[in-house]
Amino acid sequence: MGYKELKFDKDSVFLVTGGAGFIGSNICEALIGMGYAVRCLDNLSTGKYENIEPLTANEKFTFIKGDIRELDTCLEASKGVDYCMNQAAWGSVPRSIEMPLLYEEINIRGTLNMMEACRQNGVKKFVYASSSSVYGNHPQLPKKEGAEGKVLSPYALTKKVDEEYGRLYKELYGLDTYGLRYFNVFGRRQDPDGAYAAVIPKFIRMLLNGEVPTINGDGKQSRDFTYIDNVIEANLRACLASGEAGGNAFNIGAGGREYLIDVYYNLCKALGKEVEPNFGPDRLGDIRDSNADISKARELLGYDPEYDFAKGISLAIDWYKENLLQ
Repeated sequence: MGYKELKFDKDSVFLVTGGAGFIGSNICEALIGMGYAVRCLDNLSTGKYENIEPLTANEKFTFIKGDIRELDTCLEASKGVDYCMNQAAWGSVPRSIEMPLLYEEINIRGTLNMMEACRQNGVKKFVYASSSSVYGNHPQLPKKEGAEGKVLSPYALTKKVDEEYGRLYKELYGLDTYGLRYFNVFGRRQDPDGAYAAVIPKFIRMLLNGEVPTINGDGKQSRDFTYIDNVIEANLRACLASGEAGGNAFNIGAGGREYLIDVYYNLCKALGKEVEPNFGPDRLGDIRDSNADISKARELLGYDPEYDFAKGISLAIDWYKENLLQ
C-alpha cells in the first residue's frame, strides 16, 4: 500500500519544516494532494520558494518564512499542529567540514528548538530527518540500527546528537519522536546545481548539457539510493506509528546496493550518451559502502518501500529531462 492510501483525521494539521527544500516540498505536496492542512516553515537558505509556489493557491497550505534557530518562530509555527515533520537542516558532508559551527547551530540547536516547541504545544508526533551518515566507519553491511561506528564528519555528528535528543525527549518529556535515517534520497526537485549537489541530479544535468562528470574516488563505492516517494511514505507511517515505537531511529532506504560507477553508466545509457567520466580524489568524510537493513522500520512503522532503484531512477530521469531541457 502506498502513502496515498494512509488515513489521518480529516482535520489534522501538519507542520513541515524545511518545507521548501527537496524532501520537504515533496512531503508538503503529498499532504496537500491528500487533502490535509499543511504549514511550511522555511527560511529559504537552501530551500526554494519555486518548489512550493504551486501549493500557495491552496487554502489549506500556509507558508511561513522563518528560521528554526529562533525558538519563538518554532513555538508560533507549531501551535495547533498535530504532526511535525522536521526536515529543516543543512546537508552535505564536505560543506559541514568547512562550516562546523553553522551546522551545529542549524542542525542541532534548530532541531532542539523544534522538539521543545512541539513539546510545549502538545504536538502528537515529532518526526525528524536523520541520516545514514551516523553509521560512520562501522564496517557492517547492511547497516543495522544499534551497530554504529565513529562518525566521520560534523554533519554526521549533528544527526547523531539529534537522535540522542529524540530519545531523551521521549523518555523525559513524553514527546513521541521518530528519527528517520535517510539513505541517499533522490528524485524530482533535487537540486543539480552547486558544488555540494547530490550525485544523481548532478550527473544527469551534466550529461544533458554535454559536460563530463567527475566521480570522486574509483566509482566502486556503493549506496542504497532511495526514491523520494519511499521517504514520503516513511514520514507518514511514522506519524501513524504506535507510541511504543517512539524515541527510536529507523533506517529508511530501499534495501538495495548500487555501485556508483554502475549508476553512472546506467544514466549514460538512459540518456543516450557515451561519455567516460573523470575520476577525482576521494571525498573527506564519505562512507565507502552503505546499504540499509530496513527490517526495524518494516516491523515498527509498517514501512514497505514501493520503489526500488530501477523504478525510481526511471521516474527521476523522466522528470529531469522534462524540467532541465526547457
